[in-house]
Amino acid sequence: KAAKLAKDQHDVDLDALLAEKKISAALFHTAGKGTRLAPLPASENNNKPGVKLPFCHEMTDGSFEPLTVLEAVVKQTGVYAPSRLGRLSVYWGDQVFVPNVAFKYTPTHHIDIMCTLLGETAPTAEEWVEQGLDKYGVIAVLKGEKGDAAQVEKVSHATAVKMLETLGDIGRVGPSLGSFSVSAPMLDALCKEFAEELTSKTAKLDTDPHFWMPLTLPSKEYASLMAQKGIEEATSITHHERMTKMKEAFEFGDMGLFGAVDVGSQASWWDYGQLKLYSKNNLKFLDDDSDAKLLKKFLGVSANQMNSSLGDAKVDDTSCVFSCKMKSGTITNSVLGKVEAPEIEADGAIIVNCTAKKIKAGKGAILYNLVVDGDEGIVAEDGDVFVSVMDENGEALTLKSRMDICGGQAWKTKLDINPMSFEDVHKKNKDANITVIEEKRKTLYKKTSGEFEY
Repeated sequence: KAAKLAKDQHDVDLDALLAEKKISAALFHTAGKGTRLAPLPASENNNKPGVKLPFCHEMTDGSFEPLTVLEAVVKQTGVYAPSRLGRLSVYWGDQVFVPNVAFKYTPTHHIDIMCTLLGETAPTAEEWVEQGLDKYGVIAVLKGEKGDAAQVEKVSHATAVKMLETLGDIGRVGPSLGSFSVSAPMLDALCKEFAEELTSKTAKLDTDPHFWMPLTLPSKEYASLMAQKGIEEATSITHHERMTKMKEAFEFGDMGLFGAVDVGSQASWWDYGQLKLYSKNNLKFLDDDSDAKLLKKFLGVSANQMNSSLGDAKVDDTSCVFSCKMKSGTITNSVLGKVEAPEIEADGAIIVNCTAKKIKAGKGAILYNLVVDGDEGIVAEDGDVFVSVMDENGEALTLKSRMDICGGQAWKTKLDINPMSFEDVHKKNKDANITVIEEKRKTLYKKTSGEFEY
């Protein structure tokens, strides 16, 4: 779709430029419906990577708007672009990682996957368990100069060694981050192999179990792993044969098939894919450890108070206030981004893109995209989560949850505090025009805030 759009609108041939190694392309995965992040994605009309962070960046017109998770991901992953000319990179759209090892490299394999390699040698059986490798998709790099790798998923040390013994001795291992890149020839081969499925859109294939594992594991071992997922042996063997046939027909040149890109065992990794992690990683602004300092440096936070008008409000030294306007109140242990209200009382809360006459938020509360013009303002108790869901007519619904509610588990349930379930809101948002709604929200925000006295 992107290639067609580039050709139709700008007469740019992305496929040709990629094949000629003149560009590096990237695809950002939406990372699911966002059930575990509910209700925040609903407020962005199902645009999970479009969920806003508290930190605000300057726009071309001089105004300040909250940075989205996707924008943070694009900013971070861009460091790999110069090393990946002629390759397509695929990244998760809901997590940011900063490597603690060199990010410039020369690709040596047609497929390479990002991972956190642990130690300089293969772990023992005891270390395998201690590091939790039996619970993750693991990348195993084999000994030797080639650096060939294979992927196994949620297996014991003994099982991993047995599965890989026909390939070679394990050198280093580590959990996969899921993000990967492929060369233009490999991308072309995959697209041709699965052209029928892509055209009919009738199959659901995941990269780990359907591409990387059958390409790197022997047939018997692959079928054994897939059996754990409830896939019949015959089905797995047939798929393995298909991938093997594609691999045998592929012209590798001087590059290997599958390799690893290490981000370092001490890499910082901020996941925003769950409500509890969204809270944890945004409250990290309040910390002073090395991870928090790196997060602030990465985002461009130069002070705890930036581009804000505080009036007579009392803000403690820990809280972070970005692009906010207020007249009075007390802010303690809280993180606020693009919040405008004459009176704000926040204690241990996260408030993003909200405006009201009065705002009161207790410990652990999250207020998001709320525009309230009444005298009562917004009142959130400890652990409350309130978001606004706007439609294309500018009508808004306040969707509620709590920090102790898992959106994934409650996805289909209509909570007593809401007029419909998270799933029903998701369905209602399915065909929403996000661009139109965001403009209406900004207009309403500006109009409502402009009527308050500061």
